[in-house]
Amino acid sequence: MKYMFARSALALALGSVFFVQTANAADPALKTEKDKQSYMVGMSFGKQLKEIKNDVDLAMVQRGLGDSFNGGATLLTEEEATAVSNEFRTMLQTKREAEKVKAGAENTKTGEDFLAKNKTAAGVKTTESGLQYQVMTEGKGAKPKANDQVKVHYVGTLLNGTKFDSSIDRGQPATFPLNGVIPGWTEALQLMPVGSKYKLFIPGKLAYGDAGQPAGGIGPNEVLVFEVELLEILN
Repeated sequence: MKYMFARSALALALGSVFFVQTANAADPALKTEKDKQSYMVGMSFGKQLKEIKNDVDLAMVQRGLGDSFNGGATLLTEEEATAVSNEFRTMLQTKREAEKVKAGAENTKTGEDFLAKNKTAAGVKTTESGLQYQVMTEGKGAKPKANDQVKVHYVGTLLNGTKFDSSIDRGQPATFPLNGVIPGWTEALQLMPVGSKYKLFIPGKLAYGDAGQPAGGIGPNEVLVFEVELLEILN
């Protein structure tokens, strides 16, 4: 297969082996190693196609797969399939971009409303950039500079409370240069003496902006909330 979702058999096997769960190995349908390997290939394709499940008809996907797999006549020629693939890719890109713009506008409005209200909450301070923070514990150590490397513990959540990252859950503090993170962190950490713990409310423009961070579950222009403890300045 030459089209946009095709992968080599070796890539499928290597890329999907971790999706096969031990709990399913005893299923009566998986009688042989070939059964397991075949099911693994199907799982891999299914995982890829899940992202576009509203844009394709599963029955036709299965028919196209079967026709090509069996080497029989196909409903599209090679040239026609290539043209359809290009059109489909363009359609998906256009659709995703429209969804992203819509989500960005909605997140911007939600974020602005939240920050306007949060600005009046007890103990919340707002900087000139729009960053908001609340002192949970005030340390007595030095404050880092923008080019310093720091060690911190943190928990990051969305406004709806969804946790998207946590060094505490990983059981290991994070270390990084302050000038290598999102602008809201670079600004906020320079306000914190070592030993401090702050709650940060970071506007989308000081976080991941219009792009968001889809892999981390962060949409475009989303306000992020962090509890950050500055453990050490590493120089």
